[in-house]
Amino acid sequence: MAAIIDLNSDLGESFGAWKMGMDEEVMNHISSSNIACGWHGGDAEVMLRTVRAAKVRNVAVGAHPGYPDLLGFGRRNMSCTPNELYAYTIYQVGALLGICASEGVEMQHVKPHGAMYNQAAKDPKLASAITRAVKSLSGGLILMGLAGSAFEEAAVEQGVPFASEAFADRGYMADGSLVPRSQPGAFIHDPDEAAVRILKLVREGTVETPDGQTLKLKAHTICMHGDNPSAVKMAEVVKCTLEKNGVSIKNLRVILS
Repeated sequence: MAAIIDLNSDLGESFGAWKMGMDEEVMNHISSSNIACGWHGGDAEVMLRTVRAAKVRNVAVGAHPGYPDLLGFGRRNMSCTPNELYAYTIYQVGALLGICASEGVEMQHVKPHGAMYNQAAKDPKLASAITRAVKSLSGGLILMGLAGSAFEEAAVEQGVPFASEAFADRGYMADGSLVPRSQPGAFIHDPDEAAVRILKLVREGTVETPDGQTLKLKAHTICMHGDNPSAVKMAEVVKCTLEKNGVSIKNLRVILS
């Protein structure tokens, strides 16, 4: 059976003299990029450089807003009101929209980062605030969020295009949430293992949890993090395995059209 999927990665997370990830190398194996907007990582020059790199490689650009938490890389939970989260999203996505406009690049999507992503995935009020912000910035922006989460519900309610996301290198709990980073089974380090898992997910819509349960999961896009040591190899092997098995790699505009 023919299948189609988007491959995305969180990029542009370097800051000043501090380098994070292998952006350009990973970008050669993906169809969509999530570019940090300066609050959890990234800065103005990094944002511009990453947008230009995506443009050259015909990789779709998305904004990756996070909490104002450079020290914690946006992975620490914060107690934010829906109004604050709405403003945070507007501020960060707006900055990247300006850079995209200056480079003649159309922004494709918005994907929250880290703790903002995980908290909003479980909290309908936070998910709704982020979705409202995406809708207010542009009627054509796609919201990317965890499959089967509060993001999906908010997007349907507000009429915002939604792309459900699964993760190549992360483990899943039985309820569809990600295994916390501090727990065993949180990460998949072997590129071949990740590729087999993702091929099954794309073809059958299922993934196994660390305790052996089978979780049903429908995804439009697969995230491969760019900030771990095996990021480039992971992206290369997953893409190659999918294509060898008849899966086409396309960006979200194509998949959701």
